[in-house]
Amino acid sequence: MDLPPVGLGTMGIEDPDPVATALSVGYRHLDTARIYDNEGVVGEGLAAGLAASDSPSREDVTVATKLWIDDLAQAEVGPAARESADRLGVERLDLLYVHRPRGDYDPEATLPALDRLVERGLVRNVGVSNFEIEQLDRAIDVLDAPLAAHQTELHPLFYKPALLEHAREHGYTVVAYSPLAGGRVREIDAVVAVAEAHDAAPEAVAIAWATGKEPVVTIPKASSADHLRANLAAAELELSSEEIAAIDAVGREEELFPE
Repeated sequence: MDLPPVGLGTMGIEDPDPVATALSVGYRHLDTARIYDNEGVVGEGLAAGLAASDSPSREDVTVATKLWIDDLAQAEVGPAARESADRLGVERLDLLYVHRPRGDYDPEATLPALDRLVERGLVRNVGVSNFEIEQLDRAIDVLDAPLAAHQTELHPLFYKPALLEHAREHGYTVVAYSPLAGGRVREIDAVVAVAEAHDAAPEAVAIAWATGKEPVVTIPKASSADHLRANLAAAELELSSEEIAAIDAVGREEELFPE
């Protein structure tokens, strides 16, 4: 998928205004999930953003959501996807993920059901989230549609280089959630040092570090117009190889959302 370096993560957003504002300042990728219980809010923000002056067209915006673990039985996939599309106010889901390979997930049943949604036109692209390499390999083998994206936790305190290498080998995008480590990037000495050298915020450095890792894009959450603009601009910050290596060397053991 041709996703922009920075999209909007919406977990915890309960007001449509930040979504509409995000579109107005240049965001073109909105990410939500059924378990966030805010698809309707995101849909309202999307509609408001598309109706505003100088707004993007619907075709310019990637709207992504995720099926939760109790939506993954073969008979539940279609109805759940239709409900999500209706709540979001869209005719088609641009990207639909398996949120976690747990619960009712069965690759031989769940993934063909997703393929059928692509064939019917309800879903444009299929993704997975929080998968390990063996699970990714199985998904690629079973799916008829190409695997478009793998969403995974990725920030200076936690990431798995092997997942990035797998994505490069198989040609799909890695969508990094929680790239700011829940605000903890301000406590990481290596990130703070790089930020001071660039007269930038630690959050901007964390986003630039992540988006510099092919094929990674990010979906930080933000609500205010200033933070939305700052996150969007962060991908343009250029870090030196030494600065990247310093952040790479940070211990990668602080997973925020373990299984």
